[in-house]
Amino acid sequence: MDTDTPTTHQKALQINLDPVTYGAFAEIGAGQEVARWFFRVGGASGTVAKSMSAYDMQVSDAIYGHADRYVCEQRLRTMLEHEWSLLLERLDATRGDQTRFFVFANTVAIRNYAGTNEAHGWMGIRFQTSPREAPSTVIAHVRMWDREAVLQQEALGIVGVNLIFAATQQGADSQTIIATLADDLTTNRIEVDMIKFDGHAYASVDNRLMSFRLVEHQLTNAVLFSPSGVVQPSEILRKKPVLTMRGRFHPFTLTHADMLQCARAQFAQEPANAGKEFITLAEIPLNVLQDEGKTNDADLLARLDVLAALGQNALITNYNDYFRLSSYFHRYTREMVGLALGMTELSALFTEANHEHLDGGILEALGRLFKSGVRLYLYPRRDVTSGVLVTAKNFQVAPGLRGLYDYLLENRLLIGLAGWEESAVGLATQLVEAKIQADEPGWGDLLPPGTAEVLRRHGSFGLKAE
Repeated sequence: MDTDTPTTHQKALQINLDPVTYGAFAEIGAGQEVARWFFRVGGASGTVAKSMSAYDMQVSDAIYGHADRYVCEQRLRTMLEHEWSLLLERLDATRGDQTRFFVFANTVAIRNYAGTNEAHGWMGIRFQTSPREAPSTVIAHVRMWDREAVLQQEALGIVGVNLIFAATQQGADSQTIIATLADDLTTNRIEVDMIKFDGHAYASVDNRLMSFRLVEHQLTNAVLFSPSGVVQPSEILRKKPVLTMRGRFHPFTLTHADMLQCARAQFAQEPANAGKEFITLAEIPLNVLQDEGKTNDADLLARLDVLAALGQNALITNYNDYFRLSSYFHRYTREMVGLALGMTELSALFTEANHEHLDGGILEALGRLFKSGVRLYLYPRRDVTSGVLVTAKNFQVAPGLRGLYDYLLENRLLIGLAGWEESAVGLATQLVEAKIQADEPGWGDLLPPGTAEVLRRHGSFGLKAE
């Protein structure tokens, strides 16, 4: 930690000594972990108007209304709204002209006595940046990785103080809030996999970029977007079969669309998926979005808008190994996971040098990938030089890996896709990109319907923005 960064104790004390900041705490499920800091450091009367924990479900329902789920975003928003209304009703008339009010709330499930549950929770703050101003809100989903409940509680308390401090003492800047959430912690103790900003102070904030910043700051390994915006992964992945396709999608061409369509058709035919609704995702690794460690935000948003226009979920990760991606999905589901790959990606997977960072090399990489019944769906490629169609059956690997490859193919862990379009197989992404950059007539015909308009609107590839 930066030695210039104040400790959690110092942050809580500074808030307590701030004569303008005053608010309420409502915490469900893990005790008064955040409020406790303000009582511990002294001077809590300067900050805490109220602190409560509606731990019993019937008591919670009596205050906030009935809920089917208690650890969820909707419950958190209900808590913030209810406590905010009460705070203003009781205190605005007497001190509203000189006070920046706030309400902090969380609803959390920490490790149970048997250690069988998922340790996660929602936390948020509604606050004013100046007296009598319209409120702003920040909410986040966190996962606690400590093995002991008391350590999970400690981590939760620290993150809560960090959030309140950044919102009330550091100008409420969205970038600052994200950058300081894990102060006084290591990120192997806490993960923040979703964040949303709304209200007066964040009218110009794009929450997709803010969630992406979580990956950049290594607060999480992956963030998920539906066509409508940011989502918490379990909302759509929980207990569902998952099919994903990795790529740059720069641009998303007819080849990508055909690969995904063929993979969907094959995935739906798997006996394990019979009669089940499954989720499809387009996954973009962080490293393909960055140039010398920097991301072009406009380019990122254009890619997400293209995928949204196609009705496609998008996942941004910092995973290079496919087995880490499959393990991520198995956090949320025990159902089947499928990965759609082109021959270029398959070549990389079967290149031993790409796995030297693992003690077990390529055997470890493949063993960890396929241990949970993952299937790879392989899309063919037309060799540019020879014109030969490269498929799962005639794909060439190093001689020493031939037996391993044949084993995976025979046992249907590698599956060649069928039903593909010849014109899509022969379409090179680099050629499409060059045509767009030159704005050649007809380049839109090489993309799925509706995506050319999105690229023009964003001014992607040097196009004149519309």
